[in-house]
Amino acid sequence: MSEIQSENDVVDPLAMSKKMVATVYLCQALTFMLAGLPLIVGVVINFIGRNDAQGTWLESHFNWQIKTTWVVLAGFALSGATFYMGVGMFILLITVIWMVYRITLGWYALNDNKPIGN
Repeated sequence: MSEIQSENDVVDPLAMSKKMVATVYLCQALTFMLAGLPLIVGVVINFIGRNDAQGTWLESHFNWQIKTTWVVLAGFALSGATFYMGVGMFILLITVIWMVYRITLGWYALNDNKPIGN
């Protein structure tokens, strides 16, 4: 018995990449509630789906999210390493504000179907 594929069953690679990008923005936002684990899950999704978005406007979002993840992880590590000196809380606050800014800016650009710039 063979199955016939209808037009509705065709997967649009751009739509799939857009869903992946939206999922990663959600993972990044959930980082605040789930102790950082979604941030790692999100960057794994980025590396899995980035090649499919190459050459499209979504490629900028994948790169934006990957850069956000690495800078946030560095900020968290630096904050933890300097917390006892009293500087760590300040670094943590700057890191969280920067992360919220990047998620918000990226999500708005994604919903407008626009690339995100540096």
